[in-house]
Amino acid sequence: MSKKTKKIYIFIKERVKKMRLDFIDRYNAVVGAVVVVLSAIFGAYWYLFAGYLLLNILDWLTGWYKSRRKRTESSYRGMWGIAKKTGYWVMILVAFLVPELFVHLGNDLLGVNLGFLVLLGWFTLAALLVNEVRSILENLVECGYEVPDFLIRGLAVTEKLIHAGMDIPEDEN
Repeated sequence: MSKKTKKIYIFIKERVKKMRLDFIDRYNAVVGAVVVVLSAIFGAYWYLFAGYLLLNILDWLTGWYKSRRKRTESSYRGMWGIAKKTGYWVMILVAFLVPELFVHLGNDLLGVNLGFLVLLGWFTLAALLVNEVRSILENLVECGYEVPDFLIRGLAVTEKLIHAGMDIPEDEN
């Protein structure tokens, strides 16, 4: 290898190394910024909300795939599914916002600690997470995939446990 070729080789090698490091630095900066923003919006447990969003997308995609395989595709049903998912996000917002308002009301005006009400938001999120996973599995089963029984049974048990804490008495009037 001539001196000139060796210099070019070393130059290219160093340039590639620098480009790789620049990419890694940019990647780390972007991922770090995303985590900071999500933490600021959703708090320390932002990953639960991100997981729910991912499950929303997977449920929509598996539902679309199921309807495609059954030849029952419909833009109306697709839009209805997206509207329904948006409604779930509104439900989560309300489930966290209203208890937060009551906590402040209790602390500021009544002198009562109502911090336990925040659990309503987490309960709502947990129930919706289970529903999304069940829906994804149902879509896969209807598409012909063999979903292990333990997943289906485990989700059924989880849903029963979540809903067991909710005894809503009938109105006797």
